Amino acid sequence: MKIYHGSTITIEHPIAAAGRERLDFGQGFYVTDIRNQAELWAERMQRIKQETGIVNVYEMDIDKVKKAFRYYRFENYDNEWLQFIVANRMGRAIMGQFDVIEGGVANDRVIDTVEAYMANLMPLENALQELSKHRPNNQLCITNQKVIDECLVFVESYKI
Repeated sequence: MKIYHGSTITIEHPIAAAGRERLDFGQGFYVTDIRNQAELWAERMQRIKQETGIVNVYEMDIDKVKKAFRYYRFENYDNEWLQFIVANRMGRAIMGQFDVIEGGVANDRVIDTVEAYMANLMPLENALQELSKHRPNNQLCITNQKVIDECLVFVESYKI
């Protein structure tokens, strides 16, 4: 599986524990199988840091991940996804629950709904109805360094 990571630096040897806490799927190394999504993230980081945007490209042995590690995929923006996102963003996630989590990004299209639900400004039913209108972008969060060491191979990086 070809995956991408948008940044302002080349990352040949990712470190799972270097990621920020309280993100969608918790602390880890975030990648996507959508090249354009990684390029947009690199452009965003470029604007924020005033440095050149870089997209890192990797090959991941997803079959080995699914067989040898705790892998979970959220198929939709649904109640299970929402509760997992909220728990992580509020710092209540059980770290180490999964080694790789795959699913939708809480991006600009859905973040207002997630935040309104988190602030008790929108009931669950309304939040789920709003979320169901969107098709998820895809992200993977690698939380276990062993997955990176055994299943991820750096291919190249390129400037935006």
